[in-house]
Amino acid sequence: MSTLKARETFEHYLKLKGLRVTEQRRAIFETAISQKEHFTADELLERVRALSKGKYVSRATVYRTLPVMTESSLLREVDIGTGEKFYTPHTGNNSQIAQVVCMDCDKIFEISAPFMDWYGSTVSSKLGLTPVAQRLQVSARCDTLKTTGTCPKAGTNHTSKKR
Repeated sequence: MSTLKARETFEHYLKLKGLRVTEQRRAIFETAISQKEHFTADELLERVRALSKGKYVSRATVYRTLPVMTESSLLREVDIGTGEKFYTPHTGNNSQIAQVVCMDCDKIFEISAPFMDWYGSTVSSKLGLTPVAQRLQVSARCDTLKTTGTCPKAGTNHTSKKR
């Protein structure tokens, strides 16, 4: 979806929910939709404030805007089991994507998993059900970190949470 189309969808959805289209919400939208990696609400708040050039953006508005963007299918919410939600721009049909989560840095990798549609349909049909959604998430540890003490993939990692 183009940024222009996404902006129209966002503003239309805000109006449907009875919410105003404000400068804060536009700044949150623009920053969130441009992200290339998964982010938390607090990381988004930091980025929005850094890019807003002195304009105040409240934490509450970020936390209220993320569900609107998720409900309107502009963002996907990702739960990696840490109690903190991560978000990423929705790029279309992600039904064949598997997530691999590094347990050392909480970095989320998404890889193509074309077998997922087949698997979801096969196991559901055996029970007389039709699949609506599915998720494959693998938790892993960094081999390089284990041997060298540094993780080359962590780059823009999230706060480390050793488990």
